[in-house]
Amino acid sequence: MRWHIRGSKKIGEVLYIQETTVLREEFNKKQKTKPINMDTRSRSDDAKRNMIMMWGMLLFYMVAESGAQLSENYYSSTCPNVERIVQQAVTTKFQQTFTTAPATLRMFFHDCFVEGCDASVLIASENGDAEKDAPDNKSLAGDGFDTVIKAKTAVEALCPGVVSCADILALAARDVVVLAGGPGFKVELGRRDGLVSKASRVTGKLPEPGLDVRGLVENFASNGLSLTDMIALSGAHTIGFSHCNRFANRLYNFSAFMPLDPTLDPAYAQQLMQTCRRAGWDPDQVADIDLTTGRVFDNLYYQNLVARKGLFTSDQVLFNDLSSQSTVMRFANNAGEFYAAFTSAMRNLGRVGVKVGNQGEIRRDCSAFN
Repeated sequence: MRWHIRGSKKIGEVLYIQETTVLREEFNKKQKTKPINMDTRSRSDDAKRNMIMMWGMLLFYMVAESGAQLSENYYSSTCPNVERIVQQAVTTKFQQTFTTAPATLRMFFHDCFVEGCDASVLIASENGDAEKDAPDNKSLAGDGFDTVIKAKTAVEALCPGVVSCADILALAARDVVVLAGGPGFKVELGRRDGLVSKASRVTGKLPEPGLDVRGLVENFASNGLSLTDMIALSGAHTIGFSHCNRFANRLYNFSAFMPLDPTLDPAYAQQLMQTCRRAGWDPDQVADIDLTTGRVFDNLYYQNLVARKGLFTSDQVLFNDLSSQSTVMRFANNAGEFYAAFTSAMRNLGRVGVKVGNQGEIRRDCSAFN
């Protein structure tokens, strides 16, 4: 098995952020200012907002080298009907079960945040040590994997050995958003499938449900994504569900003196308690992340945050923190603004850690290396 280590020292070719100290030095050179202290724990809310704004300015200078090598028309001569083929397969699967939508979208996010958008999350291992076997990926629904496998089978029948699993996953993620009522957008193509899939490499790469805004910003920025990208991509929680153990601490064990998270709407908390009872819940028990329109891709997720009905801590803090509150309000009040930001963020996400040329391969089977 070959290993490919992503990264670049040149600010115009950053594939992902490796050290915040390096970024501060580059930013200071461009801005000709004094060094920035990114530790905002003791600063005021205004200072925190300024730090995040400066971080966003830094990301403006970042251009992913791999993204520049992608193209919307990459398969125009080798597999011109690939988008239609994938769309048909995804639609068939979606009609069988709605879980197809949140499962595929979530899998795309998990894939891109670990080794980059390279379909490494699809690899199966007899030893149980592939990326999909990591604790943070155990909850990925099987319908997401099945969606990509069926789409790949359909594509291979007409264009054998041409289209990567990574590109099929990116297309499928777009298609499920549309099928759930969300916006359509162009998908850049040309990714190759990764050559590494290790459970041990997942740790610390995915945002935890208990993160605050500062932690979320750092996590997304490590993949070249801005504050606005982070808030918009969080809107994918407008569809889907979560197992009780991912948020039950907010209901029963928030703190020694306050078992219920005070930022939760009391009536909403009672609803969740009915689903996830304290006296031992079924480990397979789940709750919709958006209790209002959980099967429709819309902006009600943000309206729920304003009403203190965010399921995860990492959801609710987006409204509670002043650095992100205004963006949440904009998205809550204007679905068009959310859709525009979401489609832009999805394109940015799709450029993370992309493999090209001999950095990857075109898998014949998405679950196995060639």
